[in-house]
Amino acid sequence: MKTSTAKRLVGAAAGVVAALSLVACGDDAKASGKPTVVASTNVWGDIAATIAGPDATVESIISDPSADPHSHETSAVESAKLRDADLVVYNGGGYDEFAEKAVAGRDKRTVDAFEARPDKSDSNEHVFYDMGTVAAVADRIAGSLGELAPAAASGFTERAAAFKTGLAGITATAGKLAAEHPKTPVVQTEPLAHYLLRAAGVEDRTPHEFQEAIEQETDPAPATVAATRELLTGKQVRALVYNVQTQDKITKDLRAVAQSSGLPVVEVSETLPAGADFLQWQTSNAEALSAALR
Repeated sequence: MKTSTAKRLVGAAAGVVAALSLVACGDDAKASGKPTVVASTNVWGDIAATIAGPDATVESIISDPSADPHSHETSAVESAKLRDADLVVYNGGGYDEFAEKAVAGRDKRTVDAFEARPDKSDSNEHVFYDMGTVAAVADRIAGSLGELAPAAASGFTERAAAFKTGLAGITATAGKLAAEHPKTPVVQTEPLAHYLLRAAGVEDRTPHEFQEAIEQETDPAPATVAATRELLTGKQVRALVYNVQTQDKITKDLRAVAQSSGLPVVEVSETLPAGADFLQWQTSNAEALSAALR
């Protein structure tokens, strides 16, 4: 059983508590008279909260670092929250299907991050690692909230602008790495940090069959695993980019191989680490990648 699956089973009781919390928070939000925002994960929720400031209330359906947005199934309470919110912010692209299904056909405002991406030619769904898409989402959130609460529109716009300044710093870190160490080869256990690697000019040599199998929680073919291991043992790459939220025996073995080969392991995740906001999290990711490849 994969680590992510086991943790979801262990966390069932916590989900009940979270659902009750959503009810209480929702009642408070309605009483405040402020626009209500519900995000599929705390990644988009943190971005929305940064832009909302004191002028709107924001809730996230998934905030548990061990949860898997790909396979989350909403409770009745969560579905109601997504349906009734003034604004829903979600990833899209098949990443958080529970949110897409909940808002299908609704006549209220939504922000679909995947749909907002500037580069429509790239179909990787992990767009929260793409600072261009995140900037576009920030603008859409500010615009939607400004329509919902016109008196606070200037505040939403100003906070979005300040947030995008922080994004520019992350982009600069990745761009510097691309200039200093172009086409540095790495392996990923899953194509999670795809956009960060692209911005950093990094060459991802992971066999596609391997990444696809891990992402779909199936076992890669033995030949594919062997080819991936050989990239590490033969030091044909400079680092292993490791998704800590989708682990199994195969990925843990790759991590051990990388470490025994003296290769750095860059840990990445799909939800915010405890105590970090979006800018801190992605700044840390870009800096960790830079440190590993230098």
